[in-house]
Amino acid sequence: MSLLSFLLGEKKKTASVAKERLQFILTHERSDRNTQPDYLPALQRDLVAVLSKYVKINPDDIKVNFERHDNLEVLEVKIELPDA
Repeated sequence: MSLLSFLLGEKKKTASVAKERLQFILTHERSDRNTQPDYLPALQRDLVAVLSKYVKINPDDIKVNFERHDNLEVLEVKIELPDA
């Protein structure tokens, strides 16, 4: 490394910059594997509000779950409706 490149800074190659960014994204995604999205409680409240317009329903009868399996994300909504 020359003194001039040290003082002026050496430009990184595009491939190395892209590699660093990809590593950052992968690290971020792996750290979020066990967390659920922030919108789930709001989604559950909205479902209760909409269904309450049409059917008398207990808010505890709606369950919203989010699961990740490898590259697959599953949003599961279980609604227990009262008997007619």
